[in-house]
Formats: sequence, C-alpha cells, structure tokens
Amino acid sequence: MSQLNKIVLLTVLVSFYMFSSCVSSTEFEVGGDDGWIVPQSNKTHGDVFNQWASHNRFKVDDTIRFKYNKDSVLVVSEDEYKICKATKPQFYSNNEDTVFKLDRPGLFYFISGISGHCEKGQKMIIKVMETESMPDSPPPSSTSSSSSPPSPPASAHKKSNALKTTVHFISSCFVVFAIMAISVFGLV
Repeated sequence: MSQLNKIVLLTVLVSFYMFSSCVSSTEFEVGGDDGWIVPQSNKTHGDVFNQWASHNRFKVDDTIRFKYNKDSVLVVSEDEYKICKATKPQFYSNNEDTVFKLDRPGLFYFISGISGHCEKGQKMIIKVMETESMPDSPPPSSTSSSSSPPSPPASAHKKSNALKTTVHFISSCFVVFAIMAISVFGLV
C-alpha cells in the first residue's frame, strides 16, 4: 500500500471516528436518596418530585429509576395527572425497582397507582429536552413578542443524582472503525 493511500485511509478513519454515532445516556434515581415515596406533608413537601425533576436535565434515552416499597408507578396523560386518576395508563409497574426509558422529547407525567398517594404529592412531571442538532447556520430570528426565556440547550444536561452515565457506540460503526484501524496499522 502506498504512503498516499495510507494517509487517505488514516484521514478517513479519523474523520469517521470523530463523526461516528455515539449516544450518551444517564440513569437518574427518582427523588434522590428518599426514592419514590409519599411526601411527609403536602404543605411542606407538596411538589417534592417536581422540584427534584426541575434540578435535573433529561434527554432522550436517559432512564429514571423508581425505588419504592408496596407502591407502583404509572405514566399517564396530562388530564389523568391533574385529577390523580388513571383510567388507561401508558405504563404501569409495581416491582419496587422500576426503570423507565425516556424515549422521546416532551413531557412525561408520573403518578403513584396507590389510592390517595398522588393526592398527597406522589406525582411528577419530567420534561425531556429536544435533541441537539449540529448548527449549520444561525437560528432564524423570532418574530414572536414572547417574553419567556429560551429553554436551556440539551448540552446543559445535568448529572446530579444520577446513578450512572453510559456511552453506547453503534456496533456496526465500531466494527467498521476496528477493521479500518487494523488495515491501516497492520500494513504499516
């Protein structure tokens, strides 16, 4: 293999590595050390889970872990969340250690499935940030006169109260990268 071919292959290899798909995800433990419990007092802790959620930044593919005893967790609609009653939950679990994957941007509504717990504050809204895209050009100027502040970028993803952060390489990209590395460095 000529020196020029090696340089071209090495350049392609480095470029591929830099732009390969790499997804980072974080697992959060709902409620921190206390877990998914009925708040002590609705007057002092009424919004404890929403306060916890507001101190974290969630993105697509993150997971949230609910740890609880003799309880359950449901994903419900906004209307069901408001009335603390689920007629058709989107998700239900009562295994005392539930992991839920945040698979899309937007709002997720969680409530306890035990009668009376939601009314006492065992409910939570999580906002999952839009995925960050590569900026090709400046964003279009807004013609709206809205005074609400912009949402923080997905890169502001906080990891407080996170159990672990993992990085997943798409397997086919990793295999191609490995084959290219062997071919470049094996022939040098």
